[in-house]
Amino acid sequence: MRPYPRARATGETVREVVARTLIEDVADPRLEFVTVTAVEMSPDLRHANVFVAVHGDEARGREAISGLDSAKGRIRSLLGVEIRMRYVPDLHFRIDPALDEATRIEAAIRAERLSGRVPENQEKDEERRKDDA
Repeated sequence: MRPYPRARATGETVREVVARTLIEDVADPRLEFVTVTAVEMSPDLRHANVFVAVHGDEARGREAISGLDSAKGRIRSLLGVEIRMRYVPDLHFRIDPALDEATRIEAAIRAERLSGRVPENQEKDEERRKDDA
């Protein structure tokens, strides 16, 4: 999807409002360790995919999504007060896949390092080359 500047800016504002709402206004215990990581807005700004990180296992993630879905009405009403828009976006909560991918890559690097196939210094040299590029 092509990034639209207004959608990106609105998504960042939605992320801030949803995160603050979860901290200040929602008292659901299923949402204690939920972090809003990103929001992707549709081009017409009527839909927002809200990506969250959940500390815990997959079952904990399902509980958190269930809690977010049950608090969706309250979150949308507070979002409507905070953001002046013709339409308050419909919120779709998703587990952020980037965190799972980062964990998988980190485990693969650790396994390669323990096997001796990737020396410690080689990894640091590669990081320096990336920084220089």
